[in-house]
Amino acid sequence: MRTLVVVALAVTLTTAAALPASDTHLEGQLPSGATYLMDVPADWNGTVLLYSHGYRAAGWPNPPQNAPDSATRDKLLEQGYALIGSSYATTGWSVTEAVPDQLGTLDVFTEKFGAADRTLAWGTSYGGLVTTTLAERHAGRFDGSLSMCGLVQGGVANWNSTLDPVFALKTLLGTDVPLTGFTDRAEAQNAARTLGAEITAAQETPEGRARIALAAALHNIPADDIAGLIQLPAFSWRQEAESRAGGNPSWNTGVDYTAMLRRSPFHKEVADLYKEAGASLGTDLASLNRAPRIRADASAVRWMRDTSVFKGRLTDPQLNIHTTGDTLIPVQSESAYRRAATAAGAGRLLAQAYVAAPGHCTFTPGEMLGALRALESRLDTGHWDVSPTELNSLAQQEDPATGARYSAYRPAPYPRPYDLAHPGDARP
Repeated sequence: MRTLVVVALAVTLTTAAALPASDTHLEGQLPSGATYLMDVPADWNGTVLLYSHGYRAAGWPNPPQNAPDSATRDKLLEQGYALIGSSYATTGWSVTEAVPDQLGTLDVFTEKFGAADRTLAWGTSYGGLVTTTLAERHAGRFDGSLSMCGLVQGGVANWNSTLDPVFALKTLLGTDVPLTGFTDRAEAQNAARTLGAEITAAQETPEGRARIALAAALHNIPADDIAGLIQLPAFSWRQEAESRAGGNPSWNTGVDYTAMLRRSPFHKEVADLYKEAGASLGTDLASLNRAPRIRADASAVRWMRDTSVFKGRLTDPQLNIHTTGDTLIPVQSESAYRRAATAAGAGRLLAQAYVAAPGHCTFTPGEMLGALRALESRLDTGHWDVSPTELNSLAQQEDPATGARYSAYRPAPYPRPYDLAHPGDARP
């Protein structure tokens, strides 16, 4: 049975405590207001895992989290790992709070339980952005990192890429809605509802379905998944990020949508739908390329660059895993981070592996634990082995009851990458 210790007040660091004689579950609050959660087994193996959770929109519950799910947590505790993580002080695009709150949680752990032999950062989804920010900007605190279905394309690339499909829909469906510069959350939600209704109507005609597929292909997702993009990231989540950045951090000035579609893995599907509809793809692409463009607010771009864009300068090993059918953070985000790490000279420290599965972050516990084992092996041996055969073997050792789905895969280029390793990216 675990001992429950609840700390309700802000923590003042004192001196390190001796390791507990029994498993310890610790909850508390940081000076920022963020809450933290720690589970430390009595037979702690010396490794602490700092988990960064995914995006939580304004108004969502915001509890602390120290593992992706309860099954993965329980397996890791049985194996002797210490698990820690915080809630972050705020919800939304909260990297400016998340990073110091995660570091503060690590400080509390070290003060209470002593220094770890090995410290690993890991996280899922938006937590992959937080994890990679920790790895790049606070490398001295960690030995390695694991980003799972992470937003590793960075903030500017993310908001540029979510702008393109809604710009295409607005232009081709003739919908008069704002796409950026929302005055408040209600305006963003109203725009999402209006555009969503236009999409529903367009689904009734072959030409409308072809246009929806074209818009989706600009974000490298199937046409059926465009509704989810409209409902959350493209409007409500964008409005929250803009409020933090002090304006619009994205643009499409100078974008050639014909070239972008040509690079999309859904290019042929779009062309076939236009042919079946008897519509002209060339005409619609010309309309997109002639349409008035959206310009970024320079100060907002600077804020996003300073807080949420990567340099690719890893100094410790990082493993990224991604499902191939992810429609919230398309798998091509991994190409964007590979581009940054290669340009920064850190390509050998980065490994990437792919799970052949639909959905966002739909990994089994075994697949996540197998990835963790591969990262630890890299730290122990100095060599990566992240072949599908090896990862599937590790995953099945960890979780024999479920299948392992790692497969050979190479994602297409990210539509509009943006990182600090490429000076040419700096200008909108």
